[in-house]
Amino acid sequence: MSVWAETITGVSVVSLISLIGVFFISLKREILQKMLLFLVSFSTGALLGDAFIHLLPEAIEREGFQLVTSLAVLSGLLLFFVLEKFISWRHCHVPTSASHPHPLGVMTLVGDGVHNFIDGMVIAGSFLISHQVGITTLLAVIFHEIPQEIGDFGVLIYSGYSKSKALLSNFIIALTAFLGAILILVWGSQINGISGWLLPFTAGGFIYIAGSDLIPELHKETAPKKSLMQLAGLILGIGIMLLLK
Repeated sequence: MSVWAETITGVSVVSLISLIGVFFISLKREILQKMLLFLVSFSTGALLGDAFIHLLPEAIEREGFQLVTSLAVLSGLLLFFVLEKFISWRHCHVPTSASHPHPLGVMTLVGDGVHNFIDGMVIAGSFLISHQVGITTLLAVIFHEIPQEIGDFGVLIYSGYSKSKALLSNFIIALTAFLGAILILVWGSQINGISGWLLPFTAGGFIYIAGSDLIPELHKETAPKKSLMQLAGLILGIGIMLLLK
């Protein structure tokens, strides 16, 4: 039952982050842009750090380096590629504008629902492995969710949603994480090796998000000071994951 309690608590925290947009919507665009750039670089480091410092070493230690490990990593990469291509879900962390348009609000909510469902799965799978792996993966998800949810809130406002409707819609969609978590908690107890497969799968997904969505976003800013700030954020994110080893 402790695994259930830890997972549900963690997913609850992640779901509540969907309401964070209201605290930032009143900020000037320039200030919000600077904050988001640092948060994106920080979450990039956290995702890569969790993948390479915790998830992959843990999977290899438990199962050995087998073909299934590589296939699970590739499955994570491919699934997130498919999500972006065919569900029009894009991890964007920059407020919408004329020069940076976003998809329609409905498609953003659909994609975010799938995203949150997978978040619930990987959080539950990580806690099934161990408390430490669960905590580090939960932190990586939280660090990533903060700029993600701010961006999603901005998309919904731009798409014509009122602030209250955008917050409510974001929160309801965030609850799909519970479905993913419960599925793995029930399924994982019945199928041997499911949690071990989820570790490299999650690592592949984290690597894809960092490499395909977040790093290209960082490359849009080339000013030396901003680049140094991004590098500091990357190192800080990786460093925190290293300290949690």
